[in-house]
Amino acid sequence: MREEAEAIRQRMRTPRAAAVAGVLFSVLLMASQALIWLSIPDNPWAPAMEELRNSRELAIALNLVPFAGIAFLWFIAVVRDRIGDLEDRFFATVFLGSGLLYVAMLFIAAATAGALVGLLQNLPVSQPTSAAYFFGRAEIYRITTIYSTRMAGVFMMSSSTIFVRTQVIPRWLALTGFVLALTLLVSIGSIKFVAALFPFWVLLISVCVLIQNRRNWREPSAKAATQAP
Repeated sequence: MREEAEAIRQRMRTPRAAAVAGVLFSVLLMASQALIWLSIPDNPWAPAMEELRNSRELAIALNLVPFAGIAFLWFIAVVRDRIGDLEDRFFATVFLGSGLLYVAMLFIAAATAGALVGLLQNLPVSQPTSAAYFFGRAEIYRITTIYSTRMAGVFMMSSSTIFVRTQVIPRWLALTGFVLALTLLVSIGSIKFVAALFPFWVLLISVCVLIQNRRNWREPSAKAATQAP
């Protein structure tokens, strides 16, 4: 019985750490988004001096993005582990593909933004107002408000469908995912706070998994204790 309980503990250890990574992703991404929203103007055609004054805050925000992306990959792993043998190939493909595309676009936007911040800090004042600078600003704006937001919505939609079918997550939480995903898919790019819905949803899922893992951890331990000689 002791060996069986130890085997269960070993199986639960990795998903538990991955669920913590989901919480970490949510906190890092929301902190990065908040710093960016407070540091740059909403208009992608605005003068560059506003960004130059807040370059330190922008640098901090952009440095948080890689760690958020890595944590999100761990979150994908815990969802797949949670589904296990119940995984449907069709929805699992959409789920995994949209998640990887989301991380890729997140990194591309952050790398482009980091390059523009470097231009602001090292080139003459007249250079950042060039067409290349405004092209970079517009590209970042479209990636973050249109493409990555839509991929986040697809990820939430496919995940919620899997959760409803497998019942590994409470039904109310899966249905909440549908509502938030629909909001991301049909949202207008000018509503910047809509992007925060995705890390908030990941936070809810991660907390739910942590609670379930804690219960599953206690039950085998209590059962082993009662059966011990």
